[in-house]
Formats: sequence, C-alpha cells, structure tokens
Amino acid sequence: MFTLFTFLLACQTFYVYNVHMVAARMNPAPVSPDLTNLLWTRDLTREHGFEPLEIEGALPASLSGTLYRNGPGQFGQFGKRYSHPFEGDGALTAIRFEGGRVTGASKLTQSAGLLEERAAGKILFGSAAPWHRRVAGGLSGKQKNTANTNVIVWQGRVLALMEAAKPTELDARDLHTIGETDLGAITSMFSAHPHRVASRKALYNFGLQYGRKTMLHLYELPDVGAARHLGAVELPGPTMLHDFIATDTHLVFFISPVRVSVPRLLLQLGGLEDFFRWKPEHGTEILCVPIDRPTEPVRIKTEAFYQWHFANARDEGNWIVVDYVRYPSFDTFYEIGGMVTGTGRDALAPGRYHRATIDLAARTFSDERILDHSCEFPTIAPGVQGRAHAFTYLSLDDLHGIGKLDIATGRLDAHALPQTQRATEPLFVANGPGEDDGHVLSLCADGPSDRAFVAVYDAKRIAAGPVAKVWLDHSLPITFHGTFDRGTVST
Repeated sequence: MFTLFTFLLACQTFYVYNVHMVAARMNPAPVSPDLTNLLWTRDLTREHGFEPLEIEGALPASLSGTLYRNGPGQFGQFGKRYSHPFEGDGALTAIRFEGGRVTGASKLTQSAGLLEERAAGKILFGSAAPWHRRVAGGLSGKQKNTANTNVIVWQGRVLALMEAAKPTELDARDLHTIGETDLGAITSMFSAHPHRVASRKALYNFGLQYGRKTMLHLYELPDVGAARHLGAVELPGPTMLHDFIATDTHLVFFISPVRVSVPRLLLQLGGLEDFFRWKPEHGTEILCVPIDRPTEPVRIKTEAFYQWHFANARDEGNWIVVDYVRYPSFDTFYEIGGMVTGTGRDALAPGRYHRATIDLAARTFSDERILDHSCEFPTIAPGVQGRAHAFTYLSLDDLHGIGKLDIATGRLDAHALPQTQRATEPLFVANGPGEDDGHVLSLCADGPSDRAFVAVYDAKRIAAGPVAKVWLDHSLPITFHGTFDRGTVST
C-alpha cells in the first residue's frame, strides 16, 4: 500500500522536479527578480538564537507573547537549486514580546533528512537528487520531512508542519529541533492546516493515505488530554488536499479535481500531464463530515474550482456557511514554481474572497463573491473559530498590502505597502472583547534595507499603517503561516 511516500512525492518530487519546465513553457520570457521573487527563492541569510531587536515607533504595552512564523528557509544545497519553493527546507522564526522588550530567533529546522544530506555532502531527497535515489527513496518510503509550511503550539509544544509528514517538534526556548512525533495518534500524514473549534476546545486536522483507496484520516487535538484518531473517510481518488475548515459540528473539505498519477509518480515517468492533472470534468466534491459521526459524511458535487485557504465556517441550522479564497483553477501553483526560473509573476493575484452556503438536507452548494479584491492568507480572531465572525484579516494584492474585511458591510480597511515592501499572513492579537480590539501582526520584507520586520497595526485603523515596526538585521524568505502564543518563555 502506498502511504507517506506517495503524497510526499506528489507534493515535493513532482511539484519541484517538473513544474519549472512547464512554467517556462507557459511564460517563456524571464522577468528580472524583484522582492517577491527573492522571497520565494533566496535562502535564510543568517541563523541565530534569541537576540534583541530594533523597535521603531510606539510598541503597544499590551503586546505580550511569541509570534511564530514558518516557511521554506533553504532552496537548495551543494550548488544545486530545488526546482520549486515548496520543496525548501523549513525555517522557523520566533519574535518574542515581553515587557516592552522584543527578541527574535530564526533557524533552519534540522530534519533527519537534512542532517543525512549534510553528513553525505550531497542531496539525497527531492527533485535535485539523482533519479535512482528518488525512486529508491520512494519505494522504501523514506523521504525528507521539510516541516516548512505552518507552526502551532499545542499543550505547550511547538510543532512545525508540512503537507505530507508527521509534525516536527521544536524547543520554544531556543528553536532547536527535537524531532518528528506522531503525538500518539497519527497513523499516516498530518496536514499543515489544523483548525480550532472554540466551542469544543480542540484543534482538528486531517492526513491523507494513498493506496488502492485514498483515505482521509481525521484527528482531534484537545486542549487537555491526548490526541486521538477520529476515523477515516474514503475520497474519490488520489487528490491534492491542502486545507479544510471546521464548524461546531462538521469538518468541511472542498475536494478539487486535481488528480495524482500514483504509478507514474512512483517511477518518475512522464511530465505534468502524466503526474498531476487539473481535471475540471470531475468537478469539486464538497465533503461534510460530522465530528461526532465521521462514518456519515455528506457529499455534494459542484463545478470545478480550487482553493488554498479557508477563513472560517459556521452552522446555521441545516446549513453550513463557509468563507474562503477561491481560484478558478490550479494555475497559481505553476506561477509559484515559476519563481525559480524568474518566469513566475502575480502568483496569488487571482484569489478572491468567497462565501459558500451548503444545505445539508437538500445537498446543495451555492457560492458568491464577497470581495472583488485580490487577496490571500485569510485569518480571523482567536475565539470565534467555528461560529459567526465579524472581521477577516487578509494579505492583499499578491503580498502588497494588509486589509480587514468587515463581513456585515463588505467594507475593506486596507493599507497598501510601499512598492519596495511585501507583507505576509496577518495575525490578530486580542487586547479586548471585540474582534478588532487589539493588534494585527504581519512579518514583512523591506527591499531597500534588505531586512525583515514585523509590522504592528492597530486593528481598528489598518489604513493608518503600522503603529510600530520590529526590525531584524537580516532578510527572511517567505513565511506561509504562523501563530501568536500567549505563553511566553523567558530567555
């Protein structure tokens, strides 16, 4: 049975080995590298433990805790480049706010695979490895856990996540890598996108398992107590599944028509059309799994579309309302891959904020665009996950701005960064009962200084720009996702 290897090869080997050639065919004229390109392709320039950071502006006295950010930190080794940013070795950055003092640390995650490569003095995994190594590694199920996509804090444990492996635990005190863990419950993979349901006081997540049947495994991580495996649901085929969303009662998945050719992946045969296809004729399947009755899923077929990320979802009687960022196809993936060759551009520009309504009784799906503005990385205030929320925080215009969407009025309170800066996923940190009583943090890049900084916004006045900036003395590659943890560990 194909297990971890298949999806790792799909998300890492196939993605990174083939997509740059396809992107080059789609966009034959290279463009000059700009700040966005550097974010997706340049290695972490300096690793360090916690050290004092420079503060510009008036840092809010209420801001206390640690901002964790995760993304690829190394895009190649030994003179060879990986062929897609998603293959990069993970790097964790932590910015600690404590008593008006700010310290920061940034380190590559020392996975077992990375350590093995360094000991051997050559690349052993992924696209840049020799063909026989890729095939042998696949058949043995041995691949590198890059831990490069998200980071959560669960029961005081810092866990770095990627698409197709188990969590990697790191030490909050200095970010040194402890190692991979199954948390006592994970049977296959553990996706990079857990979602919390506040009413249940638990995180929920999934993991794919490929074989004769493609199985979707479901997990619960309670605030107190052991992690547990809730069950498994069969999927219509070997698909690529990046994110999902949860309500008080259901786990909701949008199964897009992206299909993996498992045999060709195993043998590394063919090109994009043979390995990973967008097949709109299959449509998108809406899968709603009752948390308390995982063996009774509701399935609804609708037109083909793709999404990377969800904002939130809630129950309304027999209806489920879902907010997410929608794309017409899977093309954005190829644009991201094109960053390696300098041909990728406006990778996230097609994303639009949508709201879907799922009628569980009638088994129907309807959808409407809520915001006609390019956006990605939607987040909401902690504490309202799984129920109605007032505001969604967004990265705008392919990382060129930050915004707060008022769900009731549709008003967008936005701040456009200078052309020489880029912003990543915004995270809200509460300082009061309201969903905008607090501050929004975004880890940003500044081209002229070649440095990274945390922009601190007053959540009620996003358009006014940051009230403070916290500067590192070096640049950082793109960070995809992160969290703000109130439990501070003194250095």
